[in-house]
Amino acid sequence: MTDAASGSVESPRLARLGTLFGAVVAPSTFVTALLYYFGYWHAYWFFDYFGVNSTMLGFGTVDYLMRSLDALFVPMVVVAAGSLIAFWGHTLLSARLASRIGSPSLRIFVPFVAGVGFLLALGGFWSVLDARVFLRDHLVAAPLSLAFGVILLTYALHLYRALPPVAGPPTPRNDDDPENEPANSTNNEPADSTNDDPERSSPPAASPTTRRPEWTAVAEWGVVFALVGLSLIWAANDYAAAVGRGRAEQQASQLADSPTAVLYSERRLDLGAPGVREVRCRDPKSAYPFRYEGLTLLMQSADQYVLLPQAWTPATGVAVVLPRTDSVRIEFVPYSARATLGRATC
Repeated sequence: MTDAASGSVESPRLARLGTLFGAVVAPSTFVTALLYYFGYWHAYWFFDYFGVNSTMLGFGTVDYLMRSLDALFVPMVVVAAGSLIAFWGHTLLSARLASRIGSPSLRIFVPFVAGVGFLLALGGFWSVLDARVFLRDHLVAAPLSLAFGVILLTYALHLYRALPPVAGPPTPRNDDDPENEPANSTNNEPADSTNDDPERSSPPAASPTTRRPEWTAVAEWGVVFALVGLSLIWAANDYAAAVGRGRAEQQASQLADSPTAVLYSERRLDLGAPGVREVRCRDPKSAYPFRYEGLTLLMQSADQYVLLPQAWTPATGVAVVLPRTDSVRIEFVPYSARATLGRATC
């Protein structure tokens, strides 16, 4: 069976699998849930770096969806580019397979692909069962090992089923044996030309592709998509966590150059964070008699302010979470105007 014929058999099964998946899970709901999931972990690890639990900040669905774009941009570009290269490579390989020019090479290439896929899949499965596997020490190495292993095993099986059958050795012919006499030789008619062809005189070898029930093919593709999909979700989750923490480290390194958030409050907040200075306003009738300098705004979400001291460090810094109320007012001073803070009055 040629690769084109094999593809024509698999296409209806893949279409049936897609229809079944669409009937069980709405695609838009599934995609939204994935984006929400990745955005959640991005936010969790970002604020965890500053010692803040992101669940108390009141993020909504839109907040998580927006954060998921930062976590998924690079993986989506890599997957799209890799898929395009894989499609082009498959097209070239299919042309060689259809012409049977590369059949001997393919009979070596297919076991090689299967062997590499088996080793990668084994490493991925091992990482799932044992967190001490060395693959877990490297970012997305374990999930990608499982995903690529399953893909290579599936592709090797696809190529094996598309390989042309191997012709068996020709059957030796004994002209002295009367049983080999052509049946029509008594009528002085020419023998069938197929008896003169040694390749046709032997029984055809069995094709690697056998007819299977449709449900087994659909189930096989379903398991493949499940394993690859879960592996890619695992990889994207690890990458989202790494991006969230990386963005937090980048933000922390820029605190000294960030605009200063001057916090005015009706009541004394007693902020004892390093580098934060409390100033009491001289005017007793001031609506906001307490001013706090040396802060920078990290995030405003829902009804919460997340403020950091500009001298914040992972070892000694603390984060300040304040409710957004009328008793608190915030002014921002750019970096170039910080020299005026010490002379400011309420």
